[in-house]
Amino acid sequence: MQQSGVKPNPPANRVLDTSPRPRPIPRQRFLEDAQVKEDMLSDAYDPAELETGEELLFLRSGIQQTLFRRLRRGQLSIETELDLHGMTVPIAREAIAEFLHYCQSRNIRCARIIHGKGYGSWQKQPILKIKVNHWLRQRDEVLAFCSARPVDGGTGAVYVLLKRG
Repeated sequence: MQQSGVKPNPPANRVLDTSPRPRPIPRQRFLEDAQVKEDMLSDAYDPAELETGEELLFLRSGIQQTLFRRLRRGQLSIETELDLHGMTVPIAREAIAEFLHYCQSRNIRCARIIHGKGYGSWQKQPILKIKVNHWLRQRDEVLAFCSARPVDGGTGAVYVLLKRG
């Protein structure tokens, strides 16, 4: 039904939009990630699992020993890193979750997380080191991690081997 005096535009006056459409934003995944963060990165840990000042080692079953050996020797290329110095535990937890998501979305295989040695904490203990050890073990995308070589931070950092996204 047309109103009087109103005419449709002729097709010749229209511009056909041929620009590529933007990729959809996976909002549901972001919502799920936010919901799951607290569950996946809890603060509960067993202090007997980690003696302060010791090297961190974790290897998920099924990962080749030769690949883990290369990770421990620093022979895998570090594609990105996250420095947690000066962060509180809640902020560090959020930063690690976002960092791992970033790595997965970009198919990053090897990363370094610098947690520090704890000299700056009020207890002079490696609080973030203990938390990082616990949090990384909970994440399925983490295949292995180990303390870095001294030149890359030593026991104040970890190399992390990740699943490809």
